[in-house]
Amino acid sequence: MLASASSSWAVSASRAHVPLVPSRESSMSDIPGRTGNLFIVSGPSGAGKGTLVRALLDRVPDICLSISATTRPPRPGEVEGVHYFFLSPEEFSRLIDEDGLLEWAEVHGNRYGTPKEVVEARLSEGRHVVLEIDPQGAQQVKRVMPEAVLIFVQAPSLGELKRRLTSRGSETSEQIEGRMRTAMREMELAGTYDFVVTNDDVTRATDELARIIDSYSDRS
Repeated sequence: MLASASSSWAVSASRAHVPLVPSRESSMSDIPGRTGNLFIVSGPSGAGKGTLVRALLDRVPDICLSISATTRPPRPGEVEGVHYFFLSPEEFSRLIDEDGLLEWAEVHGNRYGTPKEVVEARLSEGRHVVLEIDPQGAQQVKRVMPEAVLIFVQAPSLGELKRRLTSRGSETSEQIEGRMRTAMREMELAGTYDFVVTNDDVTRATDELARIIDSYSDRS
């Protein structure tokens, strides 16, 4: 398991701040002489961002995954404090008012956001931080932190993307069609990213992601 579900974060004094999930090989001590880099892994729903990021955490030492907050209900198998922090709309609004999010976006009727304070703290410690967020949120972060590295993950084809969305079994056909329309708009943004990774094979695509991050480690 990548993180303890007991490490939790939310918007009230009764909950702690957001943890960042380290890779399994990483210690959480500072890395002297290195400035951390922020890597934003983004792309359409169903492209396989989460699968690649989970594989990446096992492959690359000294990186941290930021856990996002969302107002959508958990999907089967998702765990509070591990996959997302599941907040009420009122809790999420309070975070916005308190400037507690690095970015936030509304996608398919639900809101998603990235906690700000701990991300900045980990970067200052010399840690590489990975954000797995939608393209709308990625553009927001890039405006606030132009040094962030944008990585667009795409499925090999629209047909394969639809197959993956359908295989989840968690959405209606109308919801899937809505996601496909959104995906086509999001794919038009791929040219604005620093890197584009096609997730046609998990091992190969993870190798490509690892090489990208390793290349920035060499520069630090």
